[in-house]
Formats: sequence, structure tokens, C-alpha cells
Amino acid sequence: MPRGMVPRQPARGGRQDKVRVARTLLSAKFGQTQSVASKDARARRAAPASLPRAKSRGLSRDKASAVTPKKRKNSAGKAEVSAAKIKGYNPVAPERVAEILKRLDQMYPGVTCALTHASAWELVVATILSAQSTDVNVNRVTPELFRKYPTVAAFAALTPEQLEPDVRSTGFFRNKSKSVVGAAKKIVAEFGGEVPKDMEKLLTLPGVARKTANVVLGTWFKIAEGVVVDTHVHRISRRLELTTQDDPQKIEQDLMRIIPREKWILFSHQIIWHGRKLCMARKPKCADCALENICHAADKTWSTVDVHKNAKA
Repeated sequence: MPRGMVPRQPARGGRQDKVRVARTLLSAKFGQTQSVASKDARARRAAPASLPRAKSRGLSRDKASAVTPKKRKNSAGKAEVSAAKIKGYNPVAPERVAEILKRLDQMYPGVTCALTHASAWELVVATILSAQSTDVNVNRVTPELFRKYPTVAAFAALTPEQLEPDVRSTGFFRNKSKSVVGAAKKIVAEFGGEVPKDMEKLLTLPGVARKTANVVLGTWFKIAEGVVVDTHVHRISRRLELTTQDDPQKIEQDLMRIIPREKWILFSHQIIWHGRKLCMARKPKCADCALENICHAADKTWSTVDVHKNAKA
């Protein structure tokens, strides 16, 4: 045999080249006509197609059907279960909602909007600028902005291009400049320079949707027309199973049905503060949260209760 050439090795299953093993001197000695491997292969081919694989491993059909996968666990190490399968559990039961509100009152008594403002107009501007930004960043911009343009009329006299450099650091500054200047012009032209205290009229202002209108009405005018649904309220209300909706307007409707009207304004502020302090989008501080043992969120980082797989942001 030439050097370096290795003879072909037989396959482990004994089915190489699809031939049966011929009678050899050894097989003749023991009265065998084919290899054990070939017999096993033929037996497998002859087995009924409907026979479950579990039976070929020595398990009966009953035992095979009794095998169940392990319970799925979340990052906190708790088994995930479906809230719908828990008998008698109602996440929006009045007793549970009342307990959530009670604990929020203990954690965040008397909190209010974190945006710096001294008038309804300043709050409108600050809320428009807060979109896709942080309150801390907006509060760095607005003091100088309101010193430079102290009245609604001063903003109305600008063009969006003139305002852009002053709000650039808040992000999306071109759209925000158009909204602020447009809202100022409409307030001066149609509402006598005063921010209206009516939901329908507020919604006619450029850049003002229900969230901004609810912030202004609730924080400045103390009028409870709805619940503010920002990114924190969206996330936490789903984690607490107060809603299963994803659309902000539908979430607001769900919250308005289960939260007493006199709590709408404070509840929004409390949830927003809770989202900043403890219940962040990533790595919430569940071990420090007073709501932990009545929260079954699937994305908890630490839990003393079962988590529900659908209770997540």
C-alpha cells in the first residue's frame, strides 16, 4: 500500500455501501449470516411508523405522554405562570387597586410635575420639549429660554428657525421649534394670549396631544380630565397588570375605569416618580420596592411571588 494511504473504515452503523455483511469464518463458526448492526437496522425499518420514539427507548406510550418540560423561569428565578390560569386572581380588583394606591401614597406623598415652570404657558413649552428627552435636560434649557422670551407673545414673534438653537440640546429640535412657535401664535391669535383650560381647545394647539393636555390641566389648573400616560406610566401600568393594552389612549381609558377620579392627577405623578426612582425599564430595583409582593411582572429582577408571563412592559 502506498505510503500515506489509509484504507476506508467501515461506518459504525454497519450500513456502509448499503450491503449486508457476508458470511465470514467467524460468523460461520457461530452460525450467523449477518451482522448484529444489520439486524438492528432491519428491525427499525420493520417497526410501525406510528410507534412513538419514546417506546423505542423502552418507554411506554403512557409514560411518554407523562413526560412534561420543566417550568420556564424568568431572570429573577421564579416560575412563570399565566395570570388567566390562577383561579380567583383579578389584577384590577378594587381591593388590589386600593392597596397599590395606598402604597404609592406612602412612597411618594404630595409629588408633582418635575418640569420647572412658573405659568401654564411655560408648562406647555416644557412638556413639548420633554418628548424623547429627560426632565433633567429640559430643566437645564428652560430657565434661559424663558428669560430670553418671557411671554407667549415673545415666542409668537419668532420663526421656528430662530428658536432652534435654543432648544437644540433637547433633541428633535426642528419639530419642537415648529410646535412651540405654532402653539404660541395660535394662543395669541385665538385665545387672547392665555392658555385655554379646556381639553378640546388644548388639543387644537400644535404639538399638544392628550399627554401634554393632561399634564397642563392636571398640574397647573388642577382639572382631572384624564390620566397622563408617558413612557413610565405605560411601562409600570402593564407590569402591575392594570392594563394589557399597548396604545397610550387605550391604557388611559383602562386606568380611568379603575382609578378613582380624585386620584388621577396624583397617580400619574406618583407612577412617573416611581419609574424614575425604582421601576426603571432595565434592571428595576425590585428588592427596594414597596409594591414588590403584589407585583407579578415577568421582568422583575428579584421576586418573592410567582411572576406572570404576560405582566411585562
